[in-house]
Amino acid sequence: MSSLLDAFNEADLHFHEIPIIDLEHAASPDPGKRREVAAAIRDASLRVGFFYVKNHGIPQSSIDGAIEAAKRYFDQPLDAKMSMDIRKSSNFKGYTALLAENTDPANAGDMHEGFEIGYEEKEATGEEDARDDGAMTGKNVWPSEAEVPGFRKAVLEYYHAAVKLGLSMFPLFALALDLPEDFFTDKTLHPAAVMRLLHYPPQTGEIDERVIGIGAHTEFPFQCFTILWQDDVPALQVLNQDGKWVHAKPTPGTLVVNLGDQFARWTNDVFKSTVHRAINRTGVRRYSIPLFFGTDYHVPLEALPNCVSEERPAKYEVVTAGDFLKSRLAATYHAN
Repeated sequence: MSSLLDAFNEADLHFHEIPIIDLEHAASPDPGKRREVAAAIRDASLRVGFFYVKNHGIPQSSIDGAIEAAKRYFDQPLDAKMSMDIRKSSNFKGYTALLAENTDPANAGDMHEGFEIGYEEKEATGEEDARDDGAMTGKNVWPSEAEVPGFRKAVLEYYHAAVKLGLSMFPLFALALDLPEDFFTDKTLHPAAVMRLLHYPPQTGEIDERVIGIGAHTEFPFQCFTILWQDDVPALQVLNQDGKWVHAKPTPGTLVVNLGDQFARWTNDVFKSTVHRAINRTGVRRYSIPLFFGTDYHVPLEALPNCVSEERPAKYEVVTAGDFLKSRLAATYHAN
């Protein structure tokens, strides 16, 4: 492969579709096969900032369980959900109501509701101390078993399957960045892994064009990359270099991966954090589960040497992943 900056300068940014990458050989004992997967990730990261993955290893039963749990949760009365309002949490965990977020200042609110969790052991009892995550330390909040039976268990089962997938992708990203395969190993001992369950109600009748599912934005909440499960309701759109919206159509057997603002900082904007949005005008409900994956919260986000040159100096100040995330979340939720 050519040097990273050379490849960046030569990349054709005028994409009109989102590539599909097969992860079957992601952990192959053959380093050549691993490098083939990494090369595909590199190309997609330079040109698009989005790609689908197939053969991702998350069992369909775990996906189905999490979605059914999400539906039961969102079907609760509003006052039950608002008792876990995310603004009550020091580490931004819990429920976000319809129109409580507005990711695009030109819009009038995001037409979705969500439930957010962070890292928790799969069989956690809730009694142990929260993991030390620096600025983001704090426990999850959960509805009681009486309120939403099986919710916590089903959500954590999917969460840990997605975390396992995220960890398996860091060596591939390292290879894609011309780094040693284990470059991220000591930076992902306690990786930031924030997951949201999202529900997009149908927008019917008279529609305010300033209200869509999620307004145009780069990645929220500002991690290295996102692993997204989406149902079969089309909504996700990605903005290409020509200013056209490319549909990220639901594709059976795949997940969507897109790069976030932390990778943009790591790579000095060599890897793309691409503007995207979601619009649900189908007349039916839509559900999705994004897992936002990053490094340990104490890790400084500093431009990689091979992404900096005399012609391309470092663009961003150095900040820890946790402080960066918390400051962006505080701005999103208007918290102090």
